[in-house]
Amino acid sequence: MNHAMKIVALETKEAPTMYETENDLPRTARAELSELINQRLADAIDLHMQLKQAHWNVKGPNFIGLHELFDEVAEQVEAYVDMIAERIVQLGGIAEGTTRVAATRSRLEEYPLTIGDGSAHVAAVAKALSTFGREARVSIDEAAALDDADTADIFTEISRGVDKWLWFVEAHMQTTK
Repeated sequence: MNHAMKIVALETKEAPTMYETENDLPRTARAELSELINQRLADAIDLHMQLKQAHWNVKGPNFIGLHELFDEVAEQVEAYVDMIAERIVQLGGIAEGTTRVAATRSRLEEYPLTIGDGSAHVAAVAKALSTFGREARVSIDEAAALDDADTADIFTEISRGVDKWLWFVEAHMQTTK
């Protein structure tokens, strides 16, 4: 079989929707969890790239502080992406983490591409973090309803982290009155 034929054979071979595992959660719960977690994976991938967009394009007097902050938050969100994807696979699911999939599924608003001002980036990043944090908290409850304390715990950790980063970002636009 030549190389092209091997590729066609691999592309046409249907992957299972769930892999067999000794994980004791019921298969139906694992399938529902896989769908739920894949939604959060899409959101997390989108959030990561929105943070990089802000990091690359921020301008103004607070450039260096915001440039570094956005990069630091992006690094943490990248760790969340990996944690989320690995949980899907642990449950026997398939992590659907391509950028094309993320683009079609993400629940985050589109990041404004034409902004440069630091305060505009702060507002856009805060909105994205807030939306992702809310979705993570919803996922805690949904995972708990499916009797998956481990997935709920993962999203609790993520929610706590996102709230901390939201605080760091929002501090750049808050003043006492």
